[in-house]
Amino acid sequence: MKEVAIITGSTRGIGRSIAVNLAHSGYEVVVNGTNQTLINQVVHEIHEANGGAMGFCTDVSDPNLVTDMIDAVTAEYGRIDVLIHNAGNLQDQQCLRMTDEEWKSVMDTHLNGAFYMINRVLPHMLNNGGDIILMTSTAGLIGSIGQMNYSAAKAGVLGIVWTLAAELKKHQIRVNGISPAALTDMTEPVINHLKQKYDRLNEPFPEFWRVGEAEDIAHFVLSLLAQPHPELTGEIFGVNGSKVTKWQKPQPVFSENNIDAFFATWLEQKGST
Repeated sequence: MKEVAIITGSTRGIGRSIAVNLAHSGYEVVVNGTNQTLINQVVHEIHEANGGAMGFCTDVSDPNLVTDMIDAVTAEYGRIDVLIHNAGNLQDQQCLRMTDEEWKSVMDTHLNGAFYMINRVLPHMLNNGGDIILMTSTAGLIGSIGQMNYSAAKAGVLGIVWTLAAELKKHQIRVNGISPAALTDMTEPVINHLKQKYDRLNEPFPEFWRVGEAEDIAHFVLSLLAQPHPELTGEIFGVNGSKVTKWQKPQPVFSENNIDAFFATWLEQKGST
């Protein structure tokens, strides 16, 4: 029996590439998004290549709709083996001007959506194990000016990965995070803006923003799922083209019993960086 994978936000960009590649590799794929026309296009493409797929127009920020989707998937397939939470949105604004709705919208999709999906999928993984992959970002790892909502949501994803990896290990459920860098319809406007900026300044374009393709992320996901090791859990991988970076959990660097000595050491180290 084929394994079943749900990919949220899989009508465009990285999510679409993951869905198509998993289908080509023999998975039954659940395509999710909020635009029925785009969902139908991806499902049709997979069927045309003799792959298996079904689509759901479901906003993952709505817990009731998520419940209905998972119930329908399990009624159709009887199992769920892989969950990839890729759905996302941007409402960029500096904190002083950010509205409540801009904050809530990003939290609802990235963070609350992750919880609703995981919470509803887990009962169907407990007996047979599985893989959960969550998309995070360097914004969640190091912060990003003008993206406090997005940075906070993606930092929250890190907490989910590290907590659930430990919590679910006994059930043979692996939980990992990916921080992707790829040219998509969501990142292209930002990258083009930056290219114009550095052209005006007559400065070289930063290497950080030279990103790979969505297909690179999909190939990494396939490789990750193909690894059999149960210990491969609780990791955060940065993927940019063929370059893979493994991020570490924050670690304490030093401590002092004396508060004055503590800050003196901190200042000394800060001055050396």
